[in-house]
Amino acid sequence: MLSQSEIGLVSMLQNTGTISKIVLAILLVLSVWSWGIILGKALLLRKVRSESDTFWRIFRKGKSLSEIGTAVEALRFTPLVAVFNSGAPMTGKKGPNTNALERVMQRTATSQLTSLESRLTFLATTASAAPFVGLFGTVVGVLTSFLDLSNAETASLKAVGPGIADALLATAFGLFAAIPAVVAYNQFVYRLRNIGGQMDDLQAEMLNMAEDGQ
Repeated sequence: MLSQSEIGLVSMLQNTGTISKIVLAILLVLSVWSWGIILGKALLLRKVRSESDTFWRIFRKGKSLSEIGTAVEALRFTPLVAVFNSGAPMTGKKGPNTNALERVMQRTATSQLTSLESRLTFLATTASAAPFVGLFGTVVGVLTSFLDLSNAETASLKAVGPGIADALLATAFGLFAAIPAVVAYNQFVYRLRNIGGQMDDLQAEMLNMAEDGQ
């Protein structure tokens, strides 16, 4: 059974103007899409972190590149495997060209990081644009309310109150869409920096192995 406040909110949504409904629909789409990206990316990065920990345990204990390569074949999500596989054939050769090895691994790392960053731009866009979309709906709603008030025979808070509440609803929806997006975006960027640092560490390890002739 709906509470009085919930009934009031439903009634307010039903009585919003055309522009407000369009604004709320846009914000709803942004919010739903953002949450889809947030949940999908959170699950992916959790798998990446778990598999990266496994990779490092295998890498530290491995006695040879071929042994490590065989052991990490089952790891499908961590980008460390791709970086390792790109450099392992050159690292195992006698007298490897370390500059070429570094370039190959760096290109692979950049490609992997770009793939993990996919769709984060949408979160950043939602975080920055949603409040302004909501503000636009609020401004239009306030203007409409005052225009209606100017045409009314009597001016009172009761007459203008519903229109103002309707207008502020757009701002609330804008913040509702933006806040989770900006929090998730910052968290994901932090995690990706950590992953990028791990790939840099792996490149340094393999370059040292190449220089030592392992």
